[in-house]
Amino acid sequence: MKILDVWINCPDMETADEIANALLMERLAACVNIIGEIDSLFHWEGDIESETEIALLVKTREDLFDKVCTLVERLHPYDVPGITGMPVSHVNPAYKRWVIEETGTPGSSYKPH
Repeated sequence: MKILDVWINCPDMETADEIANALLMERLAACVNIIGEIDSLFHWEGDIESETEIALLVKTREDLFDKVCTLVERLHPYDVPGITGMPVSHVNPAYKRWVIEETGTPGSSYKPH
């Protein structure tokens, strides 16, 4: 089983908190890092826009990516939220096991030794 780091930009801390907590409650993420403010420049409807956003880095399983996208798209205010998954090709075994076990059935929990 493979794990992913998923990057999501949010317009504000309230949205970032809501998405992070929902992903954790649904066991779609083992951990969500709220990285904080970043400056984003992008094309939108024919113009170049500049916004301050809040970045999230989600630790999850590859097979949960579609469910992560569905939840984020439901809660995110952007018409087209950026949700990008990057495979983790090198990871220590204990961390990988923790991510896999924490993204299991709600109520299950891995306790590292």
